[in-house]
Amino acid sequence: MNFNFQDRNLDFVKHRKKFFSFSIAFTLLGIILLSTIGLNLGIDFESGSRVEVMSPEPLTAEQVIEDFAQIGDGYVPDDVTLAGDQNEYGYAQFIGVLNADEIAEIQAYFAEQYGAEPNTSTVSPTVGQELAQNALISVLIASVGIIIYVAIRFELLYGFAAIIALLHDAFFIITIFSLLQIEINVPFIAAVLTIVGYSINDTIVTFDRIRENMKNAKRVKGFADLSAIVNKSLVQTLARSINTVVTVMFAAAAIMIFGGEAIRSFAFALLLGLIAGTYSSLFLASQVWLVWKAKQLEKKRFDSPAENEA
Repeated sequence: MNFNFQDRNLDFVKHRKKFFSFSIAFTLLGIILLSTIGLNLGIDFESGSRVEVMSPEPLTAEQVIEDFAQIGDGYVPDDVTLAGDQNEYGYAQFIGVLNADEIAEIQAYFAEQYGAEPNTSTVSPTVGQELAQNALISVLIASVGIIIYVAIRFELLYGFAAIIALLHDAFFIITIFSLLQIEINVPFIAAVLTIVGYSINDTIVTFDRIRENMKNAKRVKGFADLSAIVNKSLVQTLARSINTVVTVMFAAAAIMIFGGEAIRSFAFALLLGLIAGTYSSLFLASQVWLVWKAKQLEKKRFDSPAENEA
C-alpha cells in the first residue's frame, strides 16, 4: 500500500471550516451527552466494592451472578468481568460499599464453593472523589507542561494550538464513552493520558515541519503564504502519520481482542484516541495555528505600516 503523498496537490486548508464545524458539532454533542446521560462511572470513582472470585474451573458471568444469588437476594453484582487464560477469575462490582458481615458471608460461600476465599476491596465516596480530582489535575498539569514545552521549543501559538488538539482528543474519547455508556475506570484515565502523549508527539512532528518550511520560505506576509506552508507541511508528514497510526492501531486492536475483558475498555479508548489524535494533528492543530498566525501577521503589518512599506 502506497502512502506517499509528496507529489499530490492536497489542499487541507481549503476545508478548514469544515474541520472546525465538525469538531465544534462533536464537542456540543459531548456537552449535551454529559449534561444528560453523563458518564458510567465505575467504582474507582464512585463508592463501591469489588470481589475477585477465583475458581479452578472456567467461569461465566451468568455463573458468577448465580453464585451471588445463592448467597442472598441483596447480592446482585452491578457488573461482572472475567479474566485469566481460562476465565478462571471473576470480578464482581457492587455500587455501594459492602459491610463487614456481607463480605464475610461472601467469602464463606465462595471458599466453600471453589476452595478459595475471594479478595475484596472497597472504595469510599471520599476516595472516589479524590481519584476523580487527581485524574483531572493530572490532565491539567500535563496540559500546562505541554504548553510551556512547546512555547519554549516553538512559540506560544503552537502551544495553545497543540492544547486545543489535545483537549479535543480527550473529549472525543469521553463523548464516545458517554454515548455508549462504557464504564469509566482507572485504566480509562491511563488510556487518555497515553493518547495525550501520542497526540502531542504527532502534532509536534507536523509543527516542526511547518517551522522548517517557514525558515525556507522566501516570504511569509499573510494568510496565502501561510496556507501554502501548512499544506506543504501536512503533505510531507501525511504518510508518516498514517503509517504510524496504522501500526499502533494494530497493537491496540490486538490488545482489545486478545487482552481480556479487564483491559478491553482501555484498548478501546486507545483506539478512539488514535483516530482522534491523527485527525486533530492533521486537520485541527495546524489549521488553528494557521488562523491565529495569519491574524498575528495582519496585526503586525497594521501596527507597523512603515516597516512593511520598506
